[in-house]
Amino acid sequence: MRDADITPILQKSVEGQDLTVTEIEALLSAEDQSSIAQLFEAARIVKNQYFGNKVFLYGFVYFSTHCRNNCSFCFYRNSNKDSVRYRKTDEEVLELATSLEDSGVHVIDLTMGEDPLIHNNNHYDRLTELVKMVDDAVDIPLMVSPGAIPEHLFPALKDNGADWIACYQETHNEELFRRLRPDQDYNFRLNQKKWADKYGILAEEGIMVGVGESVKDRADSIDVMRKLSVNQVRAMSFVPQDNTPMAVNSPSPFIEELKAIAVMRLVHPHNLIPASLDVEGVAGLKTRLAAGANVITSIIPPCKGLAGVAQHELDIDDGGRSVEQIEAILDEIDIKTADKHEYIDLIESWKSSKKSGALS
Repeated sequence: MRDADITPILQKSVEGQDLTVTEIEALLSAEDQSSIAQLFEAARIVKNQYFGNKVFLYGFVYFSTHCRNNCSFCFYRNSNKDSVRYRKTDEEVLELATSLEDSGVHVIDLTMGEDPLIHNNNHYDRLTELVKMVDDAVDIPLMVSPGAIPEHLFPALKDNGADWIACYQETHNEELFRRLRPDQDYNFRLNQKKWADKYGILAEEGIMVGVGESVKDRADSIDVMRKLSVNQVRAMSFVPQDNTPMAVNSPSPFIEELKAIAVMRLVHPHNLIPASLDVEGVAGLKTRLAAGANVITSIIPPCKGLAGVAQHELDIDDGGRSVEQIEAILDEIDIKTADKHEYIDLIESWKSSKKSGALS
């Protein structure tokens, strides 16, 4: 059975018109190769309208893999005694951040689990001090991925150099959220994005594909993200992790992530959309860029004792996630890395618009 004709919906999105949730769901439901090819082509057209053939590179520093939470999907869940646990020292974090800047990334992403030493003890000064230390040492923007934090911390993070906050909901189906993130507050986590906007910090929101959600759930999430005033949106495939409740679940087919990326591009034409190296490594880079992504995330320097998220060892120590290896792949498909000032100008324009909105 062939898909319904999605050409009118794609034409509507290419012309810059907003799509309804029903139309978003129809695009996500595309199954035959012809329809999917059309979807990806439209996503590339829209991406090129706003960003040309340039991409941005995000360096990844997972500085603490300790976490108080027991997320059903996560290798670093508190009860998984086989997961890799470490806390990087200040000196290690600084060395990693400066080496990533030297390699040519546009952003340093400082990522942590909800480390009990910080979250349980309300020792958030440790986090703000770390952000300031890195901001003083590098001349590129910072993203902070700290888990769910109190509202009062947002101005302090901004004052100490944070340009971005990343905090993924994974799903906007509240019942599914409770299964994925037991004993966590859906609204408190959703408020992370609202508080970032309130205090003039850019925010990234994201979903996980293949965790038990329906296509309608994905469409609803893409619509919710449209209403959140975020500037970066992400879709990432579920990968089963050992010693977790979801270890026996089947991995999500990567085509579902690619379709989600493409539809996000059509619904969020101005936003940054990552092609994460954390799922398939460099092997999946071309397909994600072909689906409309324009950011390459989870760039990790080799042999530094760092872990990834979805695939904690994939392509790391062999240098597969280095800027040098990524740029070699980009050369093959005629995609360029943007100049760092292009990225800074872009996010500064977004931050200025948030400031103007707050004043009006």
